[in-house]
Amino acid sequence: MAPTSTTRQVERLLNTQPSQDGDGVKIQRLHDFAGGLDPFLMLDELGSDRPDDYIGGFPSHPHRGIQTLTYVIHGGLTHEDHLGHSSTIRSGDAQWMHTGRGIIHSEMPLTDHKGLHAFQLWLNLAARDKLSEATYRDVRAEEMPELVGSHASLTALGGRWQTLAGDSVDGPLARLAGQGAVSHARLDAGGELALANHATTLLVYVFAGSLDVAGTPVGKGQLARLSAGEELLLSSAEGAQALLLAGEPHGEPIAHYGPFVMNHRHELDKAMRDYRDGTLTS
Repeated sequence: MAPTSTTRQVERLLNTQPSQDGDGVKIQRLHDFAGGLDPFLMLDELGSDRPDDYIGGFPSHPHRGIQTLTYVIHGGLTHEDHLGHSSTIRSGDAQWMHTGRGIIHSEMPLTDHKGLHAFQLWLNLAARDKLSEATYRDVRAEEMPELVGSHASLTALGGRWQTLAGDSVDGPLARLAGQGAVSHARLDAGGELALANHATTLLVYVFAGSLDVAGTPVGKGQLARLSAGEELLLSSAEGAQALLLAGEPHGEPIAHYGPFVMNHRHELDKAMRDYRDGTLTS
């Protein structure tokens, strides 16, 4: 694949950092609440073959003002919320949660012979949607369509994905905030994937192997933010897996505290009061 004048280049590389959340769950986290990844806010990677690293899970907790997208590579997670949803996702499945004005939920891990490996993304809601009705949806692996490249494939979780040859698929999650699109790219050794993508925000997070993004090496645990353009060229000498994230920025103020993301401090204060008063979800 020869780069062209419209090929998107790596303009910034970010590294995940070790962190803990929930009941002592060890994660690799990358976040930007200053708008640098807009409409995305945070990426958490949960990955361990040691149950003590994650078995405490994420007991009941609130959210307001965001969407979350959880995607399981192996193992599983069981979700329960105040709306009455109770479901389990396993390898290849995803769950999408539109928190709107408020949701209270828990996520508890399940293990398989490899342990647990999963991701959670936070997407910011536009101001007009911050206090909308909360909703939830599971997506099963068999619902997610694939694109095929040269010794490479792409699984579409949400949004439209298209090759330079013109083949396209639409992921089942069509209501991701900020016209969001999320996919899982897999490249074998020597694999190549050439995509057409015009989104203002385009991010590549490598979680296995090493990926060449338009000539720039991106290693495991690194997220690349790409420049403007129309083509995304991916290749790997050794093989790699990555999440691809695309969307349109809201360009609005961001105010963040714990599980709440609003536009202004006074809205955060109200979210915290509502949670204490038991009116967050009403």
